[in-house]
Amino acid sequence: MEIDRTHRFPREAIAELARLGLLGVFIPEQYGGAGLDNVAYALVIEELSVACAATAVIVSAHCSLGAWPILGTGTEEQRRRYLPRMASGEWLGCFALTEPQAGSDAAGQRTRAVLDGDSYVINGTKNFITNGPEAGICILFANTQPDKGTKGISAFIAETSAPGFQVTRIEDKMGIHGAHSAQLSFADLRVPRENLLLNEGEGFKVAMKTLDGGRIGIAAQAVGIGRAALEASLRYAQERRTFGQPLASYQAIQWKLADMAVELDAARLLTLRAAVLKDRGEPCTTQSAMETVRGRGRHESRQRGGPDSRRLRIY
Repeated sequence: MEIDRTHRFPREAIAELARLGLLGVFIPEQYGGAGLDNVAYALVIEELSVACAATAVIVSAHCSLGAWPILGTGTEEQRRRYLPRMASGEWLGCFALTEPQAGSDAAGQRTRAVLDGDSYVINGTKNFITNGPEAGICILFANTQPDKGTKGISAFIAETSAPGFQVTRIEDKMGIHGAHSAQLSFADLRVPRENLLLNEGEGFKVAMKTLDGGRIGIAAQAVGIGRAALEASLRYAQERRTFGQPLASYQAIQWKLADMAVELDAARLLTLRAAVLKDRGEPCTTQSAMETVRGRGRHESRQRGGPDSRRLRIY
């Protein structure tokens, strides 16, 4: 609560999580990580989210959006150069895809990267970038061939200390204030040619593969927040008394709490199924997106006043 009220970045907690190996939870031991799997990662994010959603978002963005693209699509040289420093917490990671005029439509982005000798010169702006102000590494997407749509997008590993990398605004959000989301600007930012992920024009592939894992982290966060809400509801139902007995003794309240527990467990199992598929190396795009679709369906049902709208309002 103190972090959310003051908008303070939880630096001490992040340092302790690094010491425990949780900033490199699925990074292999050979690169300085804990060498665990995506199921362990999902459980870590859930547990953190029960106590502090901001801390969980920072870790989730760092691991699944910052470190995984290097682990999953980078060269051996890139992995050895960057992953140990990310697993140790020396460098946090961020993921810069969204732009002021290009959110879900990644093909509409205007950030340009032009090859000049042994480096790319990048100019443009990115919006809503989690960990942007604190990151040491940025997975940065830019157009190298704008006339080719998504096939003209390339992905780069950019070091935020390089000249031309600027944090131009920190967003004032409705919540999760300790995890800072920022606007980033690039003015003739030079990124070495060897920091290109995969090949030129394959950045969209990097982004889509990365976001599969990112959705697992966000779903785990939602499960943790939901668990905290259920635990708070249970405590209140047992403490609050009406007509001489606790709320928890009323069947109508028991039904609501039971429905909450069922919804929460279903969400957890969906999340872990996606994590298992990712660990097996199997496609998980549909499964990692299902929780988002499910949440949207509940929201639309409430808006329409559909048959489940009264029951769904308790969530």
